[in-house]
Amino acid sequence: MGKGKLAKFADMESYENVFQYPYSVVEHVPFDMKGKWHEQYFHNQNPIVLELGCGKGEYTVELAKLYPQMNFIGVDIKGARMWTGATQALNEGLTNVAFLRTNIEIIDRFFAEDEVQEIWLTFSDPQMKNPRKRLTSTYFMERYRKFLVDGGVIHLKTDSNFLFTYTTLMVEKNSLPQIFRTEDLYHDERIDEATRGILSIQTYYESMWIARGLNIKYLKWQLPREGALEEPDVEIELDDYRSYHRSKRSSLDKAK
Repeated sequence: MGKGKLAKFADMESYENVFQYPYSVVEHVPFDMKGKWHEQYFHNQNPIVLELGCGKGEYTVELAKLYPQMNFIGVDIKGARMWTGATQALNEGLTNVAFLRTNIEIIDRFFAEDEVQEIWLTFSDPQMKNPRKRLTSTYFMERYRKFLVDGGVIHLKTDSNFLFTYTTLMVEKNSLPQIFRTEDLYHDERIDEATRGILSIQTYYESMWIARGLNIKYLKWQLPREGALEEPDVEIELDDYRSYHRSKRSSLDKAK
């Protein structure tokens, strides 16, 4: 029988690769490592890459194994899930991996200007009812700008047609440099072998969605630091299926 939530939380209290700062405590406990991740944790000057909404952390760990010359930080508020990746990283001696348990709404409190090179958003909740909660919204883009290098890269990998369409429209509306876009990641012949190696990392839930016949979509773009950002004012068809803990939760067929 696997460990329960309380046991996992107890484990992570002693993990040197996990930092726990949920919204409920961050106001009262300063995060002294902001701007000092290179010096105080990774002990190198290699680029830092975030995975926001990392879930179990499989993607964070696999990226770290593929790119030992880069540093990776998985971020999520669900500590019991994060335990899986954090434990694996410790067991395999991966020193270029860390996990931060916090609310992504306050992510800019943990990183200083130019401290992060890239961001991965892997199978984020599309938040079809609330644009401000979408991790690809301009609300979050403004937060990412505070610590992402100028022109830093953002990757979106998703099963959600709603989130993919919304993000495409957001990128186009704001003339953000688009690097690559595909609606069928695993059957797009334009992807080179090096890139395919990264994108072929599959989380547990991604494998489930592929088995259900869902296309995996991928968008890669740059985020310049300057320029006003605007939300796209377009209605988008809602996803018509349930995936893990996700439902349309609305009688509507479209949303903005």
